[in-house]
Amino acid sequence: MVAARRKKPARAKAAPKRAARKPAASARAKKAGRRPVVEEPETLPLFGEDVMRAPGSRSAGAALDTAADSARAKKKSSPEPVADAPAPRARKSAGTYSSAETIGQKQREISVSEFFAKNRHMLGFDSPTRAILTAVKEAVDNSLDACEEAGLPPDILVEIHEAGENRYRLVIEDSGPGIVKQQVPKIFGKLLYGSKFHELRQSRGQQGIGISAAVMYSQLTVGKPVKITSRTGAKAQAHLYELQIDTKKNAPIVLDDGAVEWERPHGTRIEMEIEAVYQKGKRSVDQYLHQVALANPHADIRFIAPKSDPVHYTRLSNQLPPPATPIKPHPYGVELGVLIEMMHVSHARNVAAFLSHEFSRMSAKTAQEVLGIAKVPASTKPARITRDQAEAIINAFTKVKIMRPPTDCLSVTGDDLLVKSLQREVKASFYTAVSRPPTVYRGNPFQIEAALAYGGELPGDEIVTLYRFANRAPLIYQQNACALTNAVMNTAWKSYGVDQSRGALPSGPLVIMVQIASVWVPFTSESKESVAHYDDIIKETKLALQECGRRLGQFIRRGQRERDEMKKRSYIEKYIPHIGIALQ
Repeated sequence: MVAARRKKPARAKAAPKRAARKPAASARAKKAGRRPVVEEPETLPLFGEDVMRAPGSRSAGAALDTAADSARAKKKSSPEPVADAPAPRARKSAGTYSSAETIGQKQREISVSEFFAKNRHMLGFDSPTRAILTAVKEAVDNSLDACEEAGLPPDILVEIHEAGENRYRLVIEDSGPGIVKQQVPKIFGKLLYGSKFHELRQSRGQQGIGISAAVMYSQLTVGKPVKITSRTGAKAQAHLYELQIDTKKNAPIVLDDGAVEWERPHGTRIEMEIEAVYQKGKRSVDQYLHQVALANPHADIRFIAPKSDPVHYTRLSNQLPPPATPIKPHPYGVELGVLIEMMHVSHARNVAAFLSHEFSRMSAKTAQEVLGIAKVPASTKPARITRDQAEAIINAFTKVKIMRPPTDCLSVTGDDLLVKSLQREVKASFYTAVSRPPTVYRGNPFQIEAALAYGGELPGDEIVTLYRFANRAPLIYQQNACALTNAVMNTAWKSYGVDQSRGALPSGPLVIMVQIASVWVPFTSESKESVAHYDDIIKETKLALQECGRRLGQFIRRGQRERDEMKKRSYIEKYIPHIGIALQ
């Protein structure tokens, strides 16, 4: 054992000789033009610690003895302590921390224009292809609403002109009642400004955002002012405005205004230049106007597009849809916070009068019944109602049988006009349309219409074409997120003779058209592209589609019977001469 221990230092002396050869190898590598390879020292554990072992050493024991000898040699040759290595420099901080006072100084109010300028994707301006469609859609929706509200047949002109690379000049002109001079800057230059948000009435627009958002997008991408020309009558002077939006204040900036000559006796014209990409096909301006003509057969629409022939959708009917009338909120659809706010601003003498005057289908007798269940004195002033009392009134609404809201406030296209529209735009062999009776979701009346076109020149090996509408306005994007699409997918089309995979749209030579009309369409976002999934809406849509499907199934089965009869007749005509010869 003693001899073995004395031989270990001899092995340890051999290790430096091997290490000494490495500089020569490194020199040869440099001479050959290669990068020298430097071997990293490996670590071996010793009593819970890591001990360095030179690369190429034979054993851990030799390395341990070598390390011990070198440590003793250093201790003898250098009695003074070796200076520590310099500490690494601290990394520079990316920023500084702020105090509560500093954070408080940075906080400020954000205008709605400023918010949507940074979040324009929420309004449908998230891509150049989609931006041009959204801008045209908002202007056309406003034109149709204005014409119908004034009882005027809509005449709409849409022009798209190239103005440079990925830049287009849009012109939308209508025959509506026009806009009074003082309101033009606010309507086009102020977000969340309009006449439709504060009343329950069927219309395409709801929030007062659409057309002013298009003006803001034009300003952000091109920087040019928007031009608006409007005239309220043949005896009135037409006025031209050039304006932009102050996004910090959400206010219009009028750059120029004055009287101009205009051949139209009344109407509105808007011109704007935007950064966009114009293309044809699915989800294009062409397809959008095609669907507008389908759902609005009373409108005359002309379209001029770049490098294309003008398109003219003529008016199918001179009869306008019945005018939509505003209604009061229904008790079944009101929420606690809304009820409290309504009471605080009410001028009614007591809470009983408040309920009977501010809600639809709430008679004086029904109001007394509600207050009796809620245990709220009928003579209490609305402003003095506490939160607990208001909650008791809300709970009492559900315990009292209240008539459904009136449905004469809704304006639908009608079965006959829907069929005529499909016959003009779709070459098929079978057409049908169904209008469901009005019903209610969350206290808001709504009505569903559905129509089908089958056969003819329609392709038979593709997914069906689905057109979705809300208050006669086409819904182009977010098809899979829409309740109307959900209802189509969950209808058993196979039982009506139409192919369908599980959980998918049917396939075959079929066009499906579904429309919801409501005083308040529950859109899933501000861009108004899909309808929220309310059970009542899905149920009514499925019932309308099932009725259309039953009629379609009868047509398909009748056609199958006729084909079978023709086949049998051909067999008889083919073989009857041979049978006659055989019987002779």
